[in-house]
Amino acid sequence: MTQLSLCVFCGARSGGTAAYGLAARALGGAIAHQGWRLVYGAGDVGLMGEVARAALAAGASSLGVIPKHLMTREQGKRDLTTLIITEDMHERKKVMFMNSDAVAVLPGGAGSLDEFFEVLTWAQIGLHAKPIFLVDVDGYWQPLLALIEHVIAEGFADQGLRGLFAVVPDVATLILRLKSAFP
Repeated sequence: MTQLSLCVFCGARSGGTAAYGLAARALGGAIAHQGWRLVYGAGDVGLMGEVARAALAAGASSLGVIPKHLMTREQGKRDLTTLIITEDMHERKKVMFMNSDAVAVLPGGAGSLDEFFEVLTWAQIGLHAKPIFLVDVDGYWQPLLALIEHVIAEGFADQGLRGLFAVVPDVATLILRLKSAFP
C-alpha cells in the first residue's frame, strides 16, 4: 500500500462540546502528518469541515464525496484533491467506502450513525474486513455501545458483532492503531 486512505464519518454539525472540534482538527492534522489521504463527505460545515480544513491546511490529499442535493446545505468544498458528486446518499457511502482502507467515526448525528451501521452491517455479512473505529471523544459513543450490548443480549446479534469494530478513546490512540494495522 502506498498511501492509507482513511474514511472519516462525522457530524455536519459541531455538537455541543469543544472537544469534538478539537478531535476533528487533530484527526485532520494527523492524517496529513502521516501522509495519508482523507476520504470524507466533502462538506465544509460542522466536524467534517473541521477535519477537512485541518487536513488540507497541513497538506493532506483528499477525496470528498457529496450528493448533489447537499452541495449547498453542506457547503461542498471545491478545493479538494478530488471531488465526486453523487446522485444520492447511498452512492455517497458506497464511493467513500470503496475508496478507503479503514473507517473512523467521530461524533455525529443520524447521518453518522447511518454510515457506521451500514459499514458495520457490511462487515457482519462478510462483505469486507476493513477496520472500523469509533473515536469515543469524551465518552460520546457510550450510549451507542450500550445499545449494541442490548442488541446482543436480546439475541438480535451474536457476540461476534463486538469484534467487527474497535473503540478508541482519542485521535492519538486511533493513529497508533492505524499505524499498527497498516505498517
